[in-house]
Amino acid sequence: MDSPVKAHRARTAAAAPDGGYAWFILLSCFLVFGLTFGVIKAFGVFYVAIHQYFETTATGTSWITSIAVATVHVVAPVASALSARYSHRSVVIMGGLICSIGVILGAFARNLIELYLTVGFLNGFGYALTWTPTVTMLGLYFEKRRPVANALASAGECILTFVLTPLFQLLIDSYSWRGALLILGGLQLNLCVCGMLLRPLKATRDVTCDKAEEEDLCLELLPKDDSKESKPTHLEAEELGISEASDQGMVKACHEEVPKSTIKVQDSNNRIKRAGHRTKILRYVDYTLITNGRFMVYSMFGLFAALGFFAPALFLVPYARSKGIEEYQAAALMSISAVLDLFGRVFFGWVANLRLVQTVQQLAATVILLATVLLLCPLASTFSELAAFSAAYGLVFGATVAVHITVLAEVVGVHRLGSALGFFMLIRSSGGLLGPPIAGFFIDKMSDYGTGFLMAGVALLVSAMFLLLLHQMNLRAQGSTTKQHMHTDPTGQNSQEVKELDMTRGEENDFCSNR
Repeated sequence: MDSPVKAHRARTAAAAPDGGYAWFILLSCFLVFGLTFGVIKAFGVFYVAIHQYFETTATGTSWITSIAVATVHVVAPVASALSARYSHRSVVIMGGLICSIGVILGAFARNLIELYLTVGFLNGFGYALTWTPTVTMLGLYFEKRRPVANALASAGECILTFVLTPLFQLLIDSYSWRGALLILGGLQLNLCVCGMLLRPLKATRDVTCDKAEEEDLCLELLPKDDSKESKPTHLEAEELGISEASDQGMVKACHEEVPKSTIKVQDSNNRIKRAGHRTKILRYVDYTLITNGRFMVYSMFGLFAALGFFAPALFLVPYARSKGIEEYQAAALMSISAVLDLFGRVFFGWVANLRLVQTVQQLAATVILLATVLLLCPLASTFSELAAFSAAYGLVFGATVAVHITVLAEVVGVHRLGSALGFFMLIRSSGGLLGPPIAGFFIDKMSDYGTGFLMAGVALLVSAMFLLLLHQMNLRAQGSTTKQHMHTDPTGQNSQEVKELDMTRGEENDFCSNR
């Protein structure tokens, strides 16, 4: 049986309209995806210029992107809590301002450390404050069309990667990488506009519920015995007070009972206060998710997948340049990948919406295919071969990203998606932080950018193992649910009898307590 808090949140989140203003939420999420992860994927163009300007190693330059990615993941729970405390709109607007300030300050960096702090940390902090609340709002506004909505929103990453990659190369050639960062900082102010579009659902009252509802939830969180005992103890206290005014002899007779009743009242009040604090904490951060086995297994998938998700996009342009491909042709590879990425997200999001197979099975298949493509990348050396690799990589990557948030919602339920997304990103943060530097370490040792793709492919194969484990856990959970239904009358008469028996016992306990 679900807890009262879960049931309360489920009721408030059940009003997803799947249309109307939901399409403006989708537009906002589309742009947020593009101006956050789209910029991260297109940053490979800056990578070459910064690497040459500071004359550093591949590992040193890759830390800029890895710090930004890790900060997005680490700050995600904070973004979820701030959204619940204040509003999704205000948090996203603040995040957009932080992104813009971070990138503009990065344009004046004098060394790599300052780039780590500005373009890395500050920019990633702003990304977390914009991306997490927007994706959560999208999940609240869509229910039946959620897979398609997630796929269309994430397509913003592909389209803006396609546009920004050659644009960044043009800006770097015209104004140097510093001037290009200044223009990027102004462009990211559009994240504030995306935040203004986030209008909260009228039926959603998770944050604005009144004080009476909080007290009801607190009482429901108490154990049944304690909640039942609280009424008799109050009655006893009142009766003892009346007796004290009317008959002093009765006070002496009941003198020994007063401390006991007072202790019971204080104990019940303390339990109510603890339950109230627990209710408020769960509203902002649902820490009970760490006890959910399926969620933790899926988080381990995210950790290893993050090791391989971000390295290929960062090293594709440098890898092509190392093979003798000219600048704009190398940048065009990212655009080719972005076009096929867009097609993969929309098409496979539509396939997931058909429910032909379980989404976790579809995700496992695409992750294995993505790993295979990355392992074959070092075989490509000419532009045509690299273009074919970019197309294959973009298609399978899009198919993977299209459903991974949908799987998370199925694992924990949409009413816990905000907190789950925050914890999932937090656990995945170490993979996003270490992925590019580990790939850069192998590149420096082997003097070959192809080894970075090999590392990413192996990491994705390991992540697929956790998806297969999650699928087995889902099958076991379905089997146990089926057995429970077999032992229960389909008409629900058995459960009704149990409820009536509990009510009868409760009335007997109340009667005995009053006596």
